[in-house]
Amino acid sequence: QHALPFNLQRATGPEALQDPLPAHRLDAPTGGLLVVAKTRPALAALGHAFQERRVEKEYRAIVVGRLEGEGWIEQDVEGRNAATRYSPVLYSRSLKSQWLTTVALFPKTGRTHQLRQHMLFVGTPILGDSLYHHDGLLFRGKGLFLCAIRLRFPHPVTGESLEITIDEPTKFVSLRLRENRRWEKYFPP
Repeated sequence: QHALPFNLQRATGPEALQDPLPAHRLDAPTGGLLVVAKTRPALAALGHAFQERRVEKEYRAIVVGRLEGEGWIEQDVEGRNAATRYSPVLYSRSLKSQWLTTVALFPKTGRTHQLRQHMLFVGTPILGDSLYHHDGLLFRGKGLFLCAIRLRFPHPVTGESLEITIDEPTKFVSLRLRENRRWEKYFPP
């Protein structure tokens, strides 16, 4: 949020915000897409869209272990209902944990640390999660392997459906390649 005024031009006009503001939040170690508003009406409209769950969100994560099949998690987070759909995308071998799973996550609610807690709940914690995963399997210094890669939401003025996507971070690709190479060194195919 602190970098926004330095990277985005301010809007002009009577409804302009002093500085561009995010319409939602990402946990500090989570990377990826963030919707930003430059006017008060846009901020209000986007806030309502998030609150009314009219925003579709997709995250990509690498989790420790082999997560089989698509699924649905309904597990309270801090006493509030929280729901996440998940779908494995890719499996990788790993000397440190046997398996890593790249997974698509689709939160239906937006609780703080929801995805991190839900993946831990099903037994496959997100790689690099030093807050919830302390068993020594962490790839230290690489950060959290969780990224918002797709958002679909109504335009705050026109209502037209907008979809924004980005590729998963290169550190995801690099980690999978490195771990597969290390595995194949000791366990050739």
